Amino acid sequence: MNQPAAQPQADVAGDCLLDVFHITPVEPVKAEGVWITAKDGRRYLDFYGGHAVALLGYGHPRLCATLDAQARTLFFQSNAVDIAVRRRAAERLVKFGPKELTRAFFVNSGAEANENALRVAFLATRRPRIIAVTGAFHGRTAGAAAITAGHEKWYAYPNKPFDVTWVPVDDVAALEKAFGIDVAAIILEPVQGVAGAKDLSPEFMKAARALATCWGALFISDEVQCGMGRTGWPFAVMAHGIVPDIITTAKGLGGGFPVSAVLVTDALAAVVKKGDLGTTFGGGPLACAMVETVIDTIEQEDLLPRVRRLGERIRKEAVVGPVVGVQGAGYLIGLRTRRPAKEVLEQLRAKGIMAGSAGDPHIVRLLPPLVLEDAHVDLLIAALKEIPA
Repeated sequence: MNQPAAQPQADVAGDCLLDVFHITPVEPVKAEGVWITAKDGRRYLDFYGGHAVALLGYGHPRLCATLDAQARTLFFQSNAVDIAVRRRAAERLVKFGPKELTRAFFVNSGAEANENALRVAFLATRRPRIIAVTGAFHGRTAGAAAITAGHEKWYAYPNKPFDVTWVPVDDVAALEKAFGIDVAAIILEPVQGVAGAKDLSPEFMKAARALATCWGALFISDEVQCGMGRTGWPFAVMAHGIVPDIITTAKGLGGGFPVSAVLVTDALAAVVKKGDLGTTFGGGPLACAMVETVIDTIEQEDLLPRVRRLGERIRKEAVVGPVVGVQGAGYLIGLRTRRPAKEVLEQLRAKGIMAGSAGDPHIVRLLPPLVLEDAHVDLLIAALKEIPA
């Protein structure tokens, strides 16, 4: 895995792009399976999956065949017409998750899914306040950003759209104090992604469900990053035996094609009337065909047991070299590093492994495709052992 050090590149966006991203000094030109090939010919083992989007890796034959066949059959139609592939995708998605969530609404991004989940909560309860958890990242649109930790640095809107009460991670006492008759919903990520793969405790999760029920509020499980099998469960909340009122999901849902969804119960579906929600591109035939195939592939290739097994293996074996602890679940893992994570990421890239950063400067975040194998984990552990503590 040792390769010549990549030449550093200027952190610029290019002539015509807004310069708003920190650019990793790697320019991918093609990818296959869990491997990325860069413009300079270097190959990288992908333990980041493009922010958790490449759920089944790159060039998966099922996904490629689906995209080609659907594009040649019906490239696009809006929600103003009924199409079979949209109905099938909704059916596959609700059957993939908790049986109590029976209806799906397709949109385009995680932020958009969370915006619509919040809208449903306000419609259903007619209450003004949301409870959020410190460290959360729910998106950058107006409503989703209002419940995203650290948004004060970039929010930019002159006013927030609703009241938010913040509760520290795993603080059940604070959670109890936060609830009241004005709370529309609590929204949380069972495993916080941007915070560094921080898994919420079972006690906190169960208390949130019980308190929401007690006060007549909704429980929204944001599974934009931790859903779609990434933790070894169809949705991460299911590991706790908890049934939320709403699930949002995106990122890996389309295996790389932009799509997201909101899942709700029959009771909430009855609240939503024609015109309450809307989308132009959401639920298009290409997106829905990919959703259907992603779920079929996860189930037919029996990937979830492998995710649980290899995820646990990484948790046990990755505390080597600069790593002093591991958090998260399945393939949403945070490696806590003694040295700044930025340095560890640079050294991993030098050894041909791509990983990601997090909001915590001492966390290396791993979000590999579900098709990862033992041999790939071997390479990661070996690379970490070679990096000085």
